[in-house]
Amino acid sequence: MKARLDRIDWQILKELQGEGRITNVELAQRVGISAPPCLRRVRALEEAGLIRGYRAMLDGRQLGFEITAFVMVSLHSQAESDLVAFEERVKAWNIVRESYMVSGEVDFLLVCVSPDLRSFQNFIIEDLTSTANVDSVRTALTIRKCKDEGGLPI
Repeated sequence: MKARLDRIDWQILKELQGEGRITNVELAQRVGISAPPCLRRVRALEEAGLIRGYRAMLDGRQLGFEITAFVMVSLHSQAESDLVAFEERVKAWNIVRESYMVSGEVDFLLVCVSPDLRSFQNFIIEDLTSTANVDSVRTALTIRKCKDEGGLPI
């Protein structure tokens, strides 16, 4: 169900998505309302689950994570119980930062981040390909990131 939001709610979401650490006073000024109703609106957006949390955006390369890769996984069976079992397994792998069940030639697209090629290869060989129901795995190592907007196009 699509949320019913007014212009101010959308502005609040846009501002917070761009700068999650903004103060309530600054946010209120940017969206054109006073601080108390702004805080009430933010809390209501959080309680409704429209704002799921706040994160710091880290520079992986500077922190020693040299490898970002896309991993395409095909499963033997696409029965709902098998899909759910694979999704639960994916949640346990710290190297997997995002996971999507997709349509097309593969079943899942995983976004993986690793400190080096060896640890990424070990994950693929020792963990992923040995997982029950995994039929095939294809990988694509990134060369460079060209855009990193994140969030939604509000």
